[in-house]
Amino acid sequence: MAGIKELRLRIKSVGNIKQITRAMEMVASTKLRRFQDRAVASRPYSQEIAGLVARLSSMLGDTVADEPLFNVGAGDRTLVLLISSDRGLCGAYNTNLFRSVEEWMASGGRADTTDFFVYGRKGAQYLTKRGYSVKQFITDPPMEEIDYRNAALTGRMLVDAFTSGEYRDVHIAFTAFESMVKYVPQIAPFLPLTPESLGGADDDGSNAIMEPDAESIFEALVPRYLETRIYNGLLEALTSEYASRRFAMKNATDAASDMQKELKGIYNRKRQEGITKELLDIVGGSEAVK
Repeated sequence: MAGIKELRLRIKSVGNIKQITRAMEMVASTKLRRFQDRAVASRPYSQEIAGLVARLSSMLGDTVADEPLFNVGAGDRTLVLLISSDRGLCGAYNTNLFRSVEEWMASGGRADTTDFFVYGRKGAQYLTKRGYSVKQFITDPPMEEIDYRNAALTGRMLVDAFTSGEYRDVHIAFTAFESMVKYVPQIAPFLPLTPESLGGADDDGSNAIMEPDAESIFEALVPRYLETRIYNGLLEALTSEYASRRFAMKNATDAASDMQKELKGIYNRKRQEGITKELLDIVGGSEAVK
């Protein structure tokens, strides 16, 4: 059993850890609100542009079949953009994502034919340690500083890799934010474009008057759609990361409070035992003198 001095040091140590975890919880909460607002604001635009691309592709009919982005690539490998975190202390956020990727590769027999583009140091470390092929580790700018322009560059990199003839398809692995306590790992198809990935179309838009023509709008819109998919995935992943970190730090703070309370109870009992023992020694000595 630890002595009073050791207990006092442990109580102080747990208190220091509690202050750190509470500060990290507050920082995560602040950043969560910021990224959540951006993620929620980007969803309507992402859904509308997907619907517009779907309607235009339906209008153009067989013409779309000749587009390289709407056909399976010439290669026999798969490319995955993995969006993980740069730092830890975010609960099971990365673990759940990596497990989903492993299960997805195992179910399709893709483990030996999959290459990765990676956002986040945790993802790069995980894949490298297990011998997977990391073609591109994107470190500049840091995850929190990514804007639409950076997402557009990444989208063009993926398109160039797909059209090079090396890959048959491209996917995005990220964590979708659904609520403050629910964030779901997803491996979503990115290329080739299909009616399923576009979400289908409610109508073919044949009654719409377009200027310029539908084909010109379609060719200009598809790159914007792909860039928006990347940007939305990054925002969803960042929001999920900070939601998971806030939850993990709150649990750590609560656990530190419980531990501190328990240690203080033990400390008070031992201190009381020491005082009682000293009083008994004094009384015993007094009786002996008499």
